[in-house]
Amino acid sequence: MTSRRAARRGHGPRGPILPPEVPRWRSRAAEFDAAALEAFAEIDQHWHSRLVHLDLAVDMVPRMRLKPGETWPEEVVADGLVPLARLVPAGVDRAGQPTRARLVLFRRPLTRRAPGGDDLRDLVYSVLVELVSQHLEISPDEVEAGPNDD
Repeated sequence: MTSRRAARRGHGPRGPILPPEVPRWRSRAAEFDAAALEAFAEIDQHWHSRLVHLDLAVDMVPRMRLKPGETWPEEVVADGLVPLARLVPAGVDRAGQPTRARLVLFRRPLTRRAPGGDDLRDLVYSVLVELVSQHLEISPDEVEAGPNDD
């Protein structure tokens, strides 16, 4: 709230700090979501009929940890000890309701490993290719190539 005197002299609210045309206008979370959707759309255009029952989710940080001597299960894509994404298979929740399979991307670990916007999109794409290949039970090369419609 500004005083009437400040507003009268042109020192009142002037509008947003950044206009919508400036790249920094979007939040980091919105930029990550856009990169994830763009990367997933590229895969989905080839495999849409087989990915209809698959959800894409973003979590800020992973909520799982390794116990000493354990390794990450196959459905987790990790960089060493840090998980980057996870495939959660379809199942039943605590209330007994069926759940759909979903790919969960961990935003903070992925953004820390990608210095720029294009690098982030490429990293998210490669992680998604690996997870989709596990979901479809085919090789990552087949996911990138698309279905063989001979």
